Amino acid sequence: MHNRILLAVNVVAATCAVAFLTSSFTGNNQQGKAPDQRVRSINMNKTFTLCGERFPTATNQDVRQRLDAEILKNVYSHSSTILYVERANAYFPIIEPILKEEGVPSDLKYLAVAESGLAPVTSSADARGVWQFMKATAGSFNLEVNEDVDERYHVEKATRAACKYLKKEKQKLGSWVLAMAAYNGGSSRISEQMASQRAKSFFDLNLMADETMRYPFRIMAIKEVMENLEEYDYEIDQDHLYEPITDYQLVEVSGPVASWGAFAEEHGVTYRQLKVYNPWLVSGKLANKEGKTYTIKLPAE
Repeated sequence: MHNRILLAVNVVAATCAVAFLTSSFTGNNQQGKAPDQRVRSINMNKTFTLCGERFPTATNQDVRQRLDAEILKNVYSHSSTILYVERANAYFPIIEPILKEEGVPSDLKYLAVAESGLAPVTSSADARGVWQFMKATAGSFNLEVNEDVDERYHVEKATRAACKYLKKEKQKLGSWVLAMAAYNGGSSRISEQMASQRAKSFFDLNLMADETMRYPFRIMAIKEVMENLEEYDYEIDQDHLYEPITDYQLVEVSGPVASWGAFAEEHGVTYRQLKVYNPWLVSGKLANKEGKTYTIKLPAE
């Protein structure tokens, strides 16, 4: 039976007291009264599935405890979880149709959340974009990377590349969970360890990099929390969610562009707007020596 612990903190004037951040977003707080705070353990007596594959929490205490730890970390990482939900409203409408077209499970969108928090970030290892592709891997999946263009930041193209990678690994390794582990730890490493350890599933593997061992559990935890916000005491107003960029016009460019600043001005937008709509344009110009045709998004008139 799971205990529920209610912590109440009284802040007394002119004393040194320790204040705890609330995990409740009810918006019903009365002036001068501290909001209720519910800090509790996680109900693990339920079924957890990722890409249709079940995590054996009912029969495997090791799996149960590892997933419990990751869900706890996400439930009580308030700012990160709220940002994930707010950004998902902008990114998931772009990502989900591509996953469907590519014939992969919709749950793979949570891999992008685990990788980047749905932000166009650069890792310490120089992986980039929402899907965090390394430069060498990007080239293998037809993402252009040079001094002017970095399609790792192109959400639509990078999503298709991620789908192709994951489908390839699913076919090779036999499960989506193992394919996700390969996305983090490398295909060869997963294959070698599966063979040497005589493992039948990801949950049998041991003594790999800690990040890789945690990776599918992190994705499962992110899915669990984001799909059950009310259960975990999150209340996020609909009008606080980030809006997707849907109102735009397309302009084709088939030659060099000497200055994106001048290009933006000619089209009645700011340089900043141009870059927000096209984060894959990574310099102030476009050499385009091969005469390729690029499709540029611009704010609709």
